[in-house]
Amino acid sequence: MKRFRISGSCFVFLVAALSAMLWGAGKQVTVNGYVIDSSCVFTKNLSEPISTDCAVECAKAGSPLVILEDGGKVYWPISGTMPAEGQNGKLMPFAGKRVTVAGTVYQKGGSSAIVIDKIQGAP
Repeated sequence: MKRFRISGSCFVFLVAALSAMLWGAGKQVTVNGYVIDSSCVFTKNLSEPISTDCAVECAKAGSPLVILEDGGKVYWPISGTMPAEGQNGKLMPFAGKRVTVAGTVYQKGGSSAIVIDKIQGAP
């Protein structure tokens, strides 16, 4: 009878690969759109912010800011670290403005979330 033996580094690699498959590996993307208050996106069906002041005030009141892609898809900014942190602080300078965001997107139950690697103003 032959025995199969896995080295420690192979075992770690296998566990990491299986974890990625089970947890759903993210995909690197670049998104163009607006940083907007999540409540306005859904309740007012906006395709762009009413104003920068409106987006800032809603965010200051605690409403999460999201990225509304030009095509209408909503991306929920999430933390890539644990413990997780809110992302409004990172997005506040861009509230109500067009941006280009590069990051890792995760899909779950019809929702899209993005871990932002880079964000910059867009024309």
